[in-house]
Amino acid sequence: MAINRKEFLKSLGGLAALTIIPRRVLGGEGHIAPNDQLTKGIIGMGGIGYSANHFSTSEACRLVAVSDCDDNHLERAVKLTKERLGEDVKGYHLYRDLINDPNVDVVHIATPPHWHGIMSVEAAKAGKDIWCEKPMTRTIGEGKKVMEAVRQNNRIFRLNTWFRFQDTFYGLGTTVQPLKKLIDSGMLGWPLKVTISGYTGFNWKFFWVGKENLVEQPIPKHFDYDLWLGPAPYKPYNEHRTHQTFRGYWDYDGGGLGDMGQHYIDPVQYLLGKDNTSPVKVEVDAPQQHWDAIGTWRKIVYTYDDGCQIILQGEEHGDPTAPYIEGPLGAVYQGFRCTIPNVMDKLAELPDPEPQNTDFIDCIHSRKKFALNEINGFRSATIVNMGLCALRLNRTLEFDPVNLKFINDDAANALIDQPMRGPWSM
Repeated sequence: MAINRKEFLKSLGGLAALTIIPRRVLGGEGHIAPNDQLTKGIIGMGGIGYSANHFSTSEACRLVAVSDCDDNHLERAVKLTKERLGEDVKGYHLYRDLINDPNVDVVHIATPPHWHGIMSVEAAKAGKDIWCEKPMTRTIGEGKKVMEAVRQNNRIFRLNTWFRFQDTFYGLGTTVQPLKKLIDSGMLGWPLKVTISGYTGFNWKFFWVGKENLVEQPIPKHFDYDLWLGPAPYKPYNEHRTHQTFRGYWDYDGGGLGDMGQHYIDPVQYLLGKDNTSPVKVEVDAPQQHWDAIGTWRKIVYTYDDGCQIILQGEEHGDPTAPYIEGPLGAVYQGFRCTIPNVMDKLAELPDPEPQNTDFIDCIHSRKKFALNEINGFRSATIVNMGLCALRLNRTLEFDPVNLKFINDDAANALIDQPMRGPWSM
């Protein structure tokens, strides 16, 4: 006899007939038995949740649960997990049920950014390790709370951007390692200016813009819109606010900068040796932004206290001849073209950068920090969020990287810790 959708969804929680013994039972609270198979659950099955970084299963870490507030997404996720991965997983409408599932060891967060902070904190308090999508958090204040929760609960946190330690870095035609060797050698001099633009190989994806004056639409019956909004201010439903186009609205993300900023900027932070600090100033050249819908921008400039700069140039803006990295003694262009003669031969004679912990599973077992964690990830997310604050206010902001506050700007500081819609809190 066929069952209807509601009956199917009610049955999702009972699909996993095999009981998984969680690692903390085998290894004791806070400890992991050496041969223990980890288990994971994914929150957010609308898009990025299906990337290979999340949607996978193995003997090292088995996928046992998925969660989504859209019943269509949830049904599809359960079905595809069985078809593609051969796993019967539990399906949860409410993310907290996944976090509190004793059979889940690692929580993967693949939701819109306005949920990253709350879910990371709740997962940490529940004793779960965390693999979170970028940007780490939508605000600076949320990032501070994630750092504290991870520290207090001795959790392992991984941010899902990886260019500081693997893969060819967009238009540069190389991984960051040779660039790191070059910068650390001093051959380019100091301070350095890094330009991230279409001319140096980076696409800011300005199609992530919002629409003004959205018309209210009926909420689909399969979609829990109130839960999707969560801590964000209530706005009448329009499909463009949600799912694949949510990035164009201040309440949920930060447009192209929010989407790609941490991908592009985090490796620069690593290259410059700025993992434990932040810029002291951010300047913007942009049209006045709409109060709800995010627009485009022409240029954003970050300056550190030692004079180093990160320059973001919007599409079709800036100097097409600008190098990616420029110092007083030399420059590096797209494709790793360098003004220093025989640079590759010189780099070959230098020691490699200090090794990074890039095996997430091993970090969970050993309790060693992952290469991109809640601390350095917070700093690169802060660069993104500083820029978003400056864009919203359309003015230059000065920042205290120690106290993590804007200097003499109450409106900017109000954006650090933004109010959450009840009953949600961190």
